[in-house]
Amino acid sequence: MGVAGEKFQLGTVGALSLSVVSSVSIVICNKALMSSLGFNFATTLTSWHLLVTFCSLHVALCMKLFEHKPFDARTVMGFGVLNGISIGLLNLSLGFNSVGFYQMTKLAIIPCTVILETLFFRKKFSRNIKLSLSVLLLGVGVATVTDLQLNTVGSVLSLLAIITTCIAQIMTNTIQKKFKVSSTQLLYQSCPYQALTLFLVGPFLDGFLTNQNVFAFDYTTQVLFFIVLSCLISVSVNFSTFLVIGKTSPVTYQVLGHLKTCLVLTFGYVLLHDPFSWRNILGILIAVIGMVLYSYFCTRETQQKPAEVSPQVIQGKESESNPLISDSLNAAENGGSTPDDEPLKVPMWSSKYSRA
Repeated sequence: MGVAGEKFQLGTVGALSLSVVSSVSIVICNKALMSSLGFNFATTLTSWHLLVTFCSLHVALCMKLFEHKPFDARTVMGFGVLNGISIGLLNLSLGFNSVGFYQMTKLAIIPCTVILETLFFRKKFSRNIKLSLSVLLLGVGVATVTDLQLNTVGSVLSLLAIITTCIAQIMTNTIQKKFKVSSTQLLYQSCPYQALTLFLVGPFLDGFLTNQNVFAFDYTTQVLFFIVLSCLISVSVNFSTFLVIGKTSPVTYQVLGHLKTCLVLTFGYVLLHDPFSWRNILGILIAVIGMVLYSYFCTRETQQKPAEVSPQVIQGKESESNPLISDSLNAAENGGSTPDDEPLKVPMWSSKYSRA
């Protein structure tokens, strides 16, 4: 593997590590903010996250830490608004459904993404990849899904949340590659639209779900401390989300998200003494096996592809070969000579239970 491949691999591992650490950290911070201090305004808080992220990136731009690269304004606006809508719908889904059904909604994002990429992007997923994803989803389902209370409104909201989230994450990957922009450049340009969308609907949505007024809340010193801390961590979360999706794929990002869910459950038990059962342990073990299999099959297929398929065929048919930690990656398949990296739906944290 050449120097460029080694650098790309190190960058991918770094992006994955940053995503895991920052996401788990913000979940713990937000749990303290919401569960202990009663600040349950998830959508409004997310709009503040995005605003702080934009301000941080603007300072970085002024310091010439990255280059501003404008491109199609309508694409950026549509992408930003869609991301904002997907976060709002996920929070509404949580508000109208049981926690168990909400977890099922999150699990459904992976198969939905696979279907959309297969139908519209002609992306091929091998039987081994599908098997490993099935094992992963089974494990996460066993570990997290409890009650499944269905209702018409909640089901419709969950369906819309799944579709918008899948499309937003796929767009994060495709926009970066199509316009040859880095994750930092895409996040900087889309952040204002995401923040504005959530800032406009957030207070009304949060008020509807909590029967409280975010502007009338008692902002004590402790509450303000955790809000500021949450916003600072969110900069890393938002950046790493775009980064991971751009360097790998929307499906790999969702796999990573379920890894975060397992870590959050584990840390909650060890550090916060949350209830933990043998069912949780079994589910986490099954999910870890699924993640290992997914990474193994992706790595193996990536290594086999250059020997089995000609460059012309590789360009015409893209296959799922983005492991959590890969040994070799096709540079052209991951954005060619794109300078920085990529994008990340901001897998951003979206609710008190986290999108993880």
